[in-house]
Amino acid sequence: MGRTGQAGFVDKQQSAAESTGPVAAEDMRASNADRDQVVEIIRDAAAEGRLTPEELEQREQSALAARTLRDLATLTRDLPEQPKRAKSPVPAKDLVKIEKRIGSVEWVGPWVVPRRMEIKLTVGNAKIDFSDAVVTDDVLSIDVDLGIGGDLLLITRPGIVVVANEVIVRMGDLKVRPPEQDPNHPVDLRIEVTGRLRGGDFVVRYPRSLR
Repeated sequence: MGRTGQAGFVDKQQSAAESTGPVAAEDMRASNADRDQVVEIIRDAAAEGRLTPEELEQREQSALAARTLRDLATLTRDLPEQPKRAKSPVPAKDLVKIEKRIGSVEWVGPWVVPRRMEIKLTVGNAKIDFSDAVVTDDVLSIDVDLGIGGDLLLITRPGIVVVANEVIVRMGDLKVRPPEQDPNHPVDLRIEVTGRLRGGDFVVRYPRSLR
């Protein structure tokens, strides 16, 4: 009996030692940030039509209840890898205002996309090129007020969706091209446009090289 008890004691010591050993990376406990990131990937996949509403709900619940990184990995294994958002050394501004009465304004090259923009043009043109813009947030809100001769051109790229359903057109043209997002590219930025056209034109298009 003594030997059996001693042997059992040794086995327990060995088991305890093993439990305190290094843990595989995929078995590490998931953080709230890890869960939120997976939920975002799942929602993006559902928006692209890759998941049904039922699958979306099921995977969201599983992600929020996940205990380890391995649990989270199983929920995105059959989904495309999401692009990592670029980190900008310059923080995004909350609001950028552009007002031009005569002349032209151009935003080209690398620039940091703010959270909101207010653009007012009269007998003036503005070109906002998102081809090389640094995107730090999922949504950009733009309020436009285009008077007579005030034309606004947005140059976008695959991965950017422009929604302008709430723009009031009194005079002028509103053209959004392409009208739908390319399903082969995950949505990186959603631009929500509101405001009014009072004689100016508002055009959204890809760079000519992609047309």
